[in-house]
Amino acid sequence: MPITAKLSRKLYETFGDEAAGDMVDWMHQVDAQRAELRELNELNFARFEARLAQVEATIVGRLEAKIEQRTADLMKWSFMFWVGAVAAIAVLAGVLR
Repeated sequence: MPITAKLSRKLYETFGDEAAGDMVDWMHQVDAQRAELRELNELNFARFEARLAQVEATIVGRLEAKIEQRTADLMKWSFMFWVGAVAAIAVLAGVLR
């Protein structure tokens, strides 16, 4: 935020040339530092987002693998139960004949 001419003139009138000049310089330095901090913050946030996306992708990949494994296990046990039930019915039908 640049210092306006009105504020600058008021500072020179109130504090004098040297103090007002120092204060204006200090305000410009603060403004420059704020801009640098803003850029640094944006860079760090971008790095954080990239890392977060990487971790998210890893977690999603692991979760998908576990879901696939559980689905395969469930299908296998369902098939085994079905085969066992059909065999039991066949044996029972053979005994009752």
